[in-house]
Parts: sequence; structure tokens; C-alpha cells
Amino acid sequence: MSKAEQLASLVRNAKHMVVLTGAGMSTESGIPDFRSSEGLWKKYDPFTISHVDTIDNDYDAFHSFYGQRIAQQLQNISPNEGHNILARWEEAGIVKFLATQNVENLHQRAGSKNVAQLHGGLDHIYCHHCGTPSTLETFLEKEPCSSCGGRLRPNIVLFGEMLPQDVWSQAFTEIARSDLLLIIGTSLRVSPVNQLPLEARGKIAIINMDETPFDDKFDLVIREKAAEVLREVESLL
Repeated sequence: MSKAEQLASLVRNAKHMVVLTGAGMSTESGIPDFRSSEGLWKKYDPFTISHVDTIDNDYDAFHSFYGQRIAQQLQNISPNEGHNILARWEEAGIVKFLATQNVENLHQRAGSKNVAQLHGGLDHIYCHHCGTPSTLETFLEKEPCSSCGGRLRPNIVLFGEMLPQDVWSQAFTEIARSDLLLIIGTSLRVSPVNQLPLEARGKIAIINMDETPFDDKFDLVIREKAAEVLREVESLL
């Protein structure tokens, strides 16, 4: 039995399937990941450009980096077939919940509705100083907050900030309930996301091009491109 057939069998038998996705889910849409040889963190120091203090200390660099990401990832990128398949599986009742580390909203744009954004989303803008909501256009034009004149930012979790506890709590709860956790495109090398699979009590399968520190604990490991695997699995269901 091929690995795609094994995964199809797990999906077919699951009653409460939960999906956890990382940057590797979106590379087939043309979005670079973070830690591979071609990843974003090879070009930028994450603890500088994506640290909350950079908003106050070097807003030009912060705005340039996130302005480019928004322009590229929200305006020029579309969901790939993997995103579309997961959305179809949710509509069919196969996927009950999806947690993602990704901030470019491709799951929602593909049609997934029950999505927890563990690190927030690039599509919402607000004032870093007073919290007033703003627009993508205002941020991209580098205009100040209309209420207090403060600096605008996307609603994502930066280094040095607290994680959204309600979202993370929901993810932990859903994964603990799952009888199948499907992990797609994450290295599982960063805390606390690498703690999420430890909550699973059922089967765990992972689709990821590179090995993770937890592979020996998973029931099925597939080292192939996510969209290709999901397309084959869907054809078998």
C-alpha cells in the first residue's frame, strides 16, 4: 500500500480530523518558507525585522518588509490546489478544524471557514499605539493612524509579543479531541507550535519535505509536496 493510500485510509476512517499547517503549505502558491535554504530568514534576521520593537526603532525597515509581504502575498498570490482540497474536505465534513501558522489567509480564500490563525493575519491592519483599525491601503501608503497619528501594523504576532491565548487554547482543545491529526508543511522546530502534536490522542500523519524532530512518533510520514499528496488522496476517497 502506497503512502497516499495509507493516508486515504486514515482520512476515510477519521471521525474528528484536524489539520495543522505551516509555511510549506503555501510554497506551492509561490510564497517562500522561512527556514529552508531559500527561506525568508536566510535574507532577513527575524529577531530584528519581525520584532515588535522594530516598529518604534526602525519603522522604515519594518514597513518595507511587511509592505512587500502584503503586496506579494495578499495581492499577487492565490490558493493552491492543496488549500482548495482542504476547503472541500471541510465542506464535506471530513475536516472538522484547521489551525495554521500562516498569515496570508490562503485557507480562508480557498473556502475554509473553521480556521484558527495561530499567528494572526496580514489582511487586518491596526494602530500599534491606540489599537484603532485601519486599512491595507492606508498601511501600504505608509500613512499614520487617523485617530492618534501612531504607526500602523498588520495584525500578526511579532517576536516579543504574547500569542493569542484564545486561538491557541482552541487549537489545543481540537487537537486533543482529534482521532486524526494531519500536519502539513511545518518543521515543528519552534515552540509552542511543536507542542501541539503532543496533545493528539489519535493517529498523526505528516506531509513535509524535510524531517522533523517528531517523525519517529508519527503514524505516517510523507516527504512530498503537499498539494500533490492531497490531490492523490482525494482521488482515492
